[in-house]
Amino acid sequence: MRPQMLLPDNVLSIYCLKGELTISDLDIAGFIGNWEDDGYCFLFFRQPADEAVERLLGKHPGLILEDQFTMTYRQWQGGFEGPLKIGRFILSPPLLKKVAQGDEIGLKFDPGLVFGNGTHPTTLACLTAIEIACAGGKVERMLDLGTGTGLLALAGASLGCRQVLAIDNNMLAAVTASQNIRINNLQQRVLAVNGLAQSFVDLPSDLLVANIGYPVLKELLTAESVRHHHWLVLSGLHTSEVENILKLLEKLNVVVLKHWHSETVWSTLLAITAA
Repeated sequence: MRPQMLLPDNVLSIYCLKGELTISDLDIAGFIGNWEDDGYCFLFFRQPADEAVERLLGKHPGLILEDQFTMTYRQWQGGFEGPLKIGRFILSPPLLKKVAQGDEIGLKFDPGLVFGNGTHPTTLACLTAIEIACAGGKVERMLDLGTGTGLLALAGASLGCRQVLAIDNNMLAAVTASQNIRINNLQQRVLAVNGLAQSFVDLPSDLLVANIGYPVLKELLTAESVRHHHWLVLSGLHTSEVENILKLLEKLNVVVLKHWHSETVWSTLLAITAA
């Protein structure tokens, strides 16, 4: 499945179903994508698909239609339409011609239906943290857990990382990340894989990025796992959760170099393992 590019004024018909559904079941006209999350799936269409969804429910008695919504793509993705400058990075949609100047780094970027359009506080902080970690030119291997759209993996590759592995347990996210890798011609440096972060965290890297949320993050941070990495960028943390992670890092002999607090409730950490 290859995600279709959406424009800001495209209207989305979204159906929230309780239960699990495989992509092979969704040969329906206008179908865009299936976002699976914690026992629910969100089906996206370019036009209303009430009858098709009703037939789908008839084929799968275990599925329950919980809700349905209609909104524009602009409303869904929060208005990412023009160039966005974050540090040296210039993020722009694939159809927008924006040329980076000087030491700027241009990244073409289509978030599709997936979280991670560059405007979330955790994404902004992670991009800055990755830039700091890569400034010395010694980060060659990067592991991006919970890659979403692949934006952070693309940033690492564009800053000189030669091998970047981008992991997400959501199939739609992994496919979207793969598309963004192709758009930026970074296939030789970045590989997106559908899988669990826990299955990959022990792969050695110079830079581990995990914008993934507290429940998974606390599971990933063990004495065994951190010894495989040098730099750590940890995000997706609420203010109420970050103190527990800071205490855990101290026990693991990991030094926190910088702590970003957003104006809302989010925290991001840049850390380094002690020699």
